[in-house]
Amino acid sequence: MRRTLSALGVASALLAAAVVPAVVVPAVAAPAGPEPAQRATDRPLVIAHRGASGYRPEHTLEAYRLAIRMGADYIEPDLVPTRDGHLVARHENEISGTTDVADRPEFAGRKATKTIDGVTVTGWFTEDFTLAELRTLRARERLPLVRSTNTAFDGQFPVPTFQEVVDLARTEGRARGRTIGVYPETKHPTYFASIGLPLEEPLVAVLRRNKLTGRNAPVIIQSFETANLRKLDRMIDVPLAQLLDATGRPYDFTVAGDPRTYADLATPAGLRWIARYADGVGVQKNLIVPRDATGRLLAPTTLVRDAHRERLVVHAWTFRAENQFLAVDHRTGTDPNARGDITAEYELFYRLGVDGVFADHPDTAVAARAGLT
Repeated sequence: MRRTLSALGVASALLAAAVVPAVVVPAVAAPAGPEPAQRATDRPLVIAHRGASGYRPEHTLEAYRLAIRMGADYIEPDLVPTRDGHLVARHENEISGTTDVADRPEFAGRKATKTIDGVTVTGWFTEDFTLAELRTLRARERLPLVRSTNTAFDGQFPVPTFQEVVDLARTEGRARGRTIGVYPETKHPTYFASIGLPLEEPLVAVLRRNKLTGRNAPVIIQSFETANLRKLDRMIDVPLAQLLDATGRPYDFTVAGDPRTYADLATPAGLRWIARYADGVGVQKNLIVPRDATGRLLAPTTLVRDAHRERLVVHAWTFRAENQFLAVDHRTGTDPNARGDITAEYELFYRLGVDGVFADHPDTAVAARAGLT
């Protein structure tokens, strides 16, 4: 199904009533390179990456709720299945780093070693738990040494289902008088299909149950693989976004013997191919503004312009306020865990015409967006 920007354009219009603080920020010049690009949508979306994960343990209802309160347009749940086929929000199916499962003696026997997308992983996996069992666990901060204040919330929140995330978006949206979008990512779809737990059918079932299947629904489905997005394109009309990393290639390409890499998909020819089934691309920041070996910014690439020529929107990831995640140009001081000049980074990418940003600290993205003219 050949798509156009109209699907995402209307979804953006649904979100146009979002209230943002009137903060004016100074302009920052972009590195030498292409002239600023025009955005494909009215204004850049703020997508709360795993919720407000800079302030609360990621993928918890409280993290999503806080992100909405901060003005995010979309909340982003990564989806993995339970043994009994329910979709839950976790960054990975291995959950020892994001829950207290390792401290639960009743589940000690569930520890296992598996090969996920060609990588050997040891731990506890959602697909080995029923939803009822998983609901007894409590979330923990994934980066305790980086975000130590978030550890104050360890043990307080359960693992939410995808349905609960959808319910929260609707409830909060009604309370605030604006539409809150949901931006789910299907994690490891080839792996889960191989063990009899495909993600597409239960994902579509939840969206159908909630009447979120149309082209104008405030839903965008994303994936690092291509085959499941192409399958979803035949199953449902909501917008789709192909994720592009700065290295590697989609795992379904590895399985199929397709030699193309993410770098190949980021070329004009690759973007033209993506446009056959998707409405946008979710792009690792370095594909838009590369960094040199010292971590300093180089000239921007033409990726945003190339994608817009194929009528694809561009959402960049991931924006994090701590120094260690920023280019050297935007760091403040020497403490890797201290806040850097995240506003300057947003200004750069907004100026280059990105249509949205995935942010761990969505309040900062909203504030920087308010300064756009």
